[in-house]
Amino acid sequence: MRSTKIVATLGPASSEPAILERMFRAGVDVVRLNFSHGTHADHAARAELVREMSRKVGRPVGIMGDLQGPKIRVGKFVQHKIHLEPGAPFILDAHCELGDQSRVGLDYKELPGDVKPGDVLLLDDGRIVLDVVDVRGAEVHTVTRHGGTLSNNKGINRQGGGLTAPALTPKDITDIQLAAKLEVDFLAVSFPKSGADMYMAKELLRAAGGHALLIAKIERAEAIPALEDIMRACDGIMVARGDLAVEVGDAAVPALQKRMIRLARELNRLTIVATQMMESMISSPVPTRAEVSDVANAVLDGTDAVMLSAESASGQYPVEAIEAMGRVCTEAEKAMPVNLERDFLDRVFTRVDQTIAMGALFTAQHLKVKAIASFTESGSTPLWMSRLNCGVPIYALTSDPVAPYRCSLFRGVVPLPVLYLGHDRDELLALGEERLVSSGVVKNGDLIILTIGEPLGKSGGTNTLKIVKVGEHRQS
Repeated sequence: MRSTKIVATLGPASSEPAILERMFRAGVDVVRLNFSHGTHADHAARAELVREMSRKVGRPVGIMGDLQGPKIRVGKFVQHKIHLEPGAPFILDAHCELGDQSRVGLDYKELPGDVKPGDVLLLDDGRIVLDVVDVRGAEVHTVTRHGGTLSNNKGINRQGGGLTAPALTPKDITDIQLAAKLEVDFLAVSFPKSGADMYMAKELLRAAGGHALLIAKIERAEAIPALEDIMRACDGIMVARGDLAVEVGDAAVPALQKRMIRLARELNRLTIVATQMMESMISSPVPTRAEVSDVANAVLDGTDAVMLSAESASGQYPVEAIEAMGRVCTEAEKAMPVNLERDFLDRVFTRVDQTIAMGALFTAQHLKVKAIASFTESGSTPLWMSRLNCGVPIYALTSDPVAPYRCSLFRGVVPLPVLYLGHDRDELLALGEERLVSSGVVKNGDLIILTIGEPLGKSGGTNTLKIVKVGEHRQS
């Protein structure tokens, strides 16, 4: 069983029902709706199709809405693009309507107030580098260091960060309301600089009636010193390596990725690694060896999920990209060590439910059980279990309609809906055992661990661990 989850971005290449069904059967766990593109009607139609296809394949597939964030971009050109030579002067002009060879407009009108002579601006993901030589009112005068073709609406980053654009724009606030209406399971917030940005997004989402888990996209230089503050204010992070690499330098990203994943797991937060994971598969049916190593490295770092962007949204081989990513994840997981004794060192558990979760992992490793099954309403107990690698699959058994979709992003956790309306503990445990058997997870004679909370139906109340030999309905 593959433990690492796959997130796939939806777009023109993946919006047909037949293609989406193939993607789901290939192993997609969560789909991403990119609010930077498309209308609210487009996203609503895709969300409905995802839910319908999830029911058809019989597997909960989560939905993540991804906010656009501030548009720090150049404007448009009369001829749609220009070519800049090294040494050529170029002006970024907040008042320019249509650009030409000498200047271009700005979507981000505040740029002249954010930069000064000596600053370095990186356009189009760093492909074009401009040195700021002067700021005159609404004009930023630069000299081209590294040239190339510059086309409409390409992004702007300041080397080292420092742009003051707020994380949430008026469009984002409207899109948060859409996310609540669509009942997305995860909401990704672009460009947060502090925990306050995430708290604001959460308040807006809850006010709109949404209950999604919040994912902070780490893509600003300012977010690095505030990592722990941001993580404590959200449910997970995305290592968004595109903009982050432009701001902090590409050489710094691999070590930052490892640090972020390690800290997130220590704080019981989810992690997604994104950007160019299988970029060549936009136009090739097979990945490069470097891409295979990149995905495997993220798995070995302990990420919950790896993400496809253009590969699945607009590429020629969306299904093949998912299949290739799945193979790499599965193979990399075979090399992951189980060191629970080391992982438990210096850990102090202050909650009963978290203690039960950790006890289940320790017991599972030493008894060589076949599976851990956690009855859950909130998903918290399976989440805690998934933070450490015990080498045993974890099944989240739940009657809550939302929990299976939330658990779809937890590493090593398989959500299994269980319909039960009674209040008898032993009856529920027997039902859970039958659910595992009917799903082909275990067979008679296998040892399994069950965790449950009493009284039944109380969220966050896991307080019981039971070791069961399947088919005997007795404690071993």
